Amino acid sequence: MKILVTGGAGYIGSHIVITLASSGHDILIYDNLSTGNKDAVLAGRLIVGDIADTDKLQKTINEFKPDAVMHFAASIVVSESVKDPLKYYTNNTFNTINLLNVMQRCGVNKFIFSSTAAVYGEPKNNPINEDADLDPINPYGSSKMMVESILKDLSYSNEDFRYVSLRYFNVAGADNECRIGQSYEDPTHLITRALKTASGEFNELKVFGTDYPTHDGTCIRDYIHVEDLADAHIEALNYLFEGGASEIFNCGYGHGHSVKEVVETAKRVSKIDFTVVETSKRAGDPPILIAGCSKIKSTLNWEPKFDDLTKIISSAWQWEKNRRF
Repeated sequence: MKILVTGGAGYIGSHIVITLASSGHDILIYDNLSTGNKDAVLAGRLIVGDIADTDKLQKTINEFKPDAVMHFAASIVVSESVKDPLKYYTNNTFNTINLLNVMQRCGVNKFIFSSTAAVYGEPKNNPINEDADLDPINPYGSSKMMVESILKDLSYSNEDFRYVSLRYFNVAGADNECRIGQSYEDPTHLITRALKTASGEFNELKVFGTDYPTHDGTCIRDYIHVEDLADAHIEALNYLFEGGASEIFNCGYGHGHSVKEVVETAKRVSKIDFTVVETSKRAGDPPILIAGCSKIKSTLNWEPKFDDLTKIISSAWQWEKNRRF
């Protein structure tokens, strides 16, 4: 199939691209390179463009004639979304509307959306199932929730339009052949930041809060290897092409690891006893976030291959030591 991948030069998008290529798909990447890197595009063809440029976007889609669109172009830093909410509603919500409008004009009706567990806010129960109440506590989560509402309404109004929204939990790790990985200059992800501290790029790693109601006092999160996440996208794509109805799926493993467990594993994998500083809690950090993942396994027949914290961190450490860009 011919697949247009927006944001395909970013961390998650670039992993999806090489997985699509290994499955035999014809890929066109559309990315403005604001946070992505052209060197991370290891398959397909890259068009440098912004989704806000609807003329260029429509010309690209008309010429390529994709069978489906996978949409990863978004702003993703929670703290930044609180400081600059208009950026997030513009880039994540309004620009997705731009993309959907162009798709409708061009007759492209299959869509896979990169969503987030942030739509749940601070859930009362874990694991969190897809039918849990949505109550985001920051503009990032709200901007993604709005898109999900738009997708639902669009699918009702156009019976040909079908979508899958994948709600990511904590994506981590790197390509196991060490070709691509996270390359953010100032990452907020715990595993990446821990390994950059181990490599000497940062002087210390801050742990925000040690008195949560968990077994060791630190937050617990569901970490999913980026290659397992990529496989989930392939299964979602196959599901749509086989006639599946519009759906929403959590992407996680159904269990979690605490901040302290991540730090201890990062030290063991890197063999470096880097400096850790315990500090106060951050506002809006729920104690536990774990994905209910029975739906994605039963509906998409998705089976993760790298459900192991040591494997996740080891792949990220190999990338960190051998980064090419």
